[in-house]
Amino acid sequence: MRYCINCCIHLLPNDLHRQCFRCRGPDHNNQKCPVCRGENKIPLYSDSKQMKWLAVLEVRTDHCESWNGLFCLRKGKLCSLMFGLIIMTLVMVSYILTGAKHGLLLIPSPFHYGAFASNPSLMDNESLSDMKDHYQPSKMNISYVKDYPSIKLIIDTITSKIEFITRQRPDLEELRKQEPHMFSVIPNKFLPNSKNPCWYEEYRGNTTTDPYATNSYALYSKRFRIIFDYLRKVFWNHLYHYKDKHYRLRCLPHFYIIGQPKCGTTDLYDRLRLHPDVRFSAIKEPHWWTRKRFGIIRLRDGFHDRYPVEDYLDLFDLAAHQIQSVLQSDAGKERGKRNNIIIGEASASTMWDNNAWIFFYDNSTEGEPPFLIQDFIHAFQPNAKLIIMLRDPVERLYSDYLYFASANKSAEDFHEKVAESLQLFEGCVLDYSLRACVYNNTLNNAMPVRLQIGLYVVYLLDWLTVFNKDQILILRLEDHASNMRYTMHMVFQFLDLGPLSEKQEALITKSPASNTRRPEDRSLGPMLPTTKAILRDFYRPFNTKLAQVLFDDAFLWKRT
Repeated sequence: MRYCINCCIHLLPNDLHRQCFRCRGPDHNNQKCPVCRGENKIPLYSDSKQMKWLAVLEVRTDHCESWNGLFCLRKGKLCSLMFGLIIMTLVMVSYILTGAKHGLLLIPSPFHYGAFASNPSLMDNESLSDMKDHYQPSKMNISYVKDYPSIKLIIDTITSKIEFITRQRPDLEELRKQEPHMFSVIPNKFLPNSKNPCWYEEYRGNTTTDPYATNSYALYSKRFRIIFDYLRKVFWNHLYHYKDKHYRLRCLPHFYIIGQPKCGTTDLYDRLRLHPDVRFSAIKEPHWWTRKRFGIIRLRDGFHDRYPVEDYLDLFDLAAHQIQSVLQSDAGKERGKRNNIIIGEASASTMWDNNAWIFFYDNSTEGEPPFLIQDFIHAFQPNAKLIIMLRDPVERLYSDYLYFASANKSAEDFHEKVAESLQLFEGCVLDYSLRACVYNNTLNNAMPVRLQIGLYVVYLLDWLTVFNKDQILILRLEDHASNMRYTMHMVFQFLDLGPLSEKQEALITKSPASNTRRPEDRSLGPMLPTTKAILRDFYRPFNTKLAQVLFDDAFLWKRT
């Protein structure tokens, strides 16, 4: 049984309810209608049973027919259409935002996000060290072969901004102001009867004093504690006693293998240490000049206490003990005979890693570091010898990726990371100099792959502003792999090492290669041809300049 909700009158089956002025009357007046005014309301009966008064729902409609007929249908369709458009818009916005973040857009974004923000309100040091908070790196669409033209435009922009400008070398007094303690520890003259730079330093401790108690290398790494446990046991046996005072022999390296990573420096180190006249630091890569002296163990972990220069010198104590034994025996037997033992250090970060400068040197010029690692090494050791091992920068980058990437490694993932890194580098060179971008900590940490390490000529030119060209030996890994005997002879001659017996030479040159690619990385295969073409284009102008500086077209890497 149905009822009219306006006047509570029973509806007939054919829905013709003409008695109700509210429902059918065109001249219906709300003020005159007793039903609308609420008068004479009577209980509603359903099946001869009286309903409760509170159960009666009175609904008034002030407009004409609410949702009935054709008008109601059209309004419903309109609402449905509007609702659908809203949903579609939300889906598209979500797609665009997600695609821009993860590199899934079908069309590359026209916006390139750089490593720096052009914000004049930021101080120089803030705009470089804190810039990671001001931008989010974006990824290009990776359709591999199809996206080559888009990436080529980025490379063309980078190439157009390349300028090799000679840097201003700081004077000695400026360096002293920056590192007064280092200058107070290391003398400006060394023992004349030692080929290696060494000097005697007074030791004021007693027999109960642990000389290595505060050494940061021993405190932060369990691997080095065994070495320092041995050094403690033999320490007092190697002190030099003179006029009731105790002296210890301190040494710096005679030569440095300064770079580059994944270019064969470990293999060169392992072979050189087999030479009877060569010693190395207690650990292969102390990274003191580039990181530890600034308190950096891993940059992503923040800063720790700075490693003082004494901690670095402790690493050469084993070699210093052997040099001292030669000097003492010579003093008693053959005065005037020179010590020929030399010490090397093989931190592959020395050539390129100046990322920490922004946190310590605030008088920068347009984002460029005012002091570089080589400035300080030259201040103490103007006659130091430097060895650099290089390889095709394209292959170096892929090897670097395979070695340091932790998960989800693949040729496709490498391609995506290269594309993103190129975008970031482009954004930097649009606003800053090439040197500022190469040495920028924020950019280098933001790039998924270390493109900058392959810009060999940028670093080399900066080293040549401090050291003479004949103090630097530059080798190619490709030559070392194909003719190891030849490259090792070049190194022996450069370091002025004595002759070897056939057995000694065979041991050095015929031992297996060190630090080769891991089997699981070999299974991933080579990089994509498109990725190789992109990287060839990117590194080409830098390789060309390197070949010009060295007068050697082999550094163009055309045949690899």
